[in-house]
Amino acid sequence: MNIDRIEFMAWMERIMERFDILMELVSGAKNQHTIIDGEELLDNQDILQMLKISARSLQRYRSSGKLPYYTISGKIYYKLSDVHQFVRESFTAPMPKTKANS
Repeated sequence: MNIDRIEFMAWMERIMERFDILMELVSGAKNQHTIIDGEELLDNQDILQMLKISARSLQRYRSSGKLPYYTISGKIYYKLSDVHQFVRESFTAPMPKTKANS
C-alpha cells in the first residue's frame, strides 16, 4: 500500500485538527469550577495551590474547624468565600517596632 505525500499531509492535517479540538475541550474542562448558588467551589488541589500549603496542613485546618468544607459525592469542596475568610482570620499584622529606651 503506497500513500503519496499529498494524501499523507492531508491525513496528518486532519489528525492535528482533532488534537486541537481535544486540547480546547480539556483546557475548558480544567478551568471550569463547580458553582452552587452562585458560590464558586474549590477542591483540595485548588486550595493546596492557592495557599501553598501541604495536604496535611489542609487536613489539619479541616479537622480543627478553621476551614469549613463540604462533601459532595465523596469529594471535598470549599467555598471561595470561606477560603477568603480563613485567610483574613489567619493573617497577623506585623507588630510595630518600638524603640528601646537606653
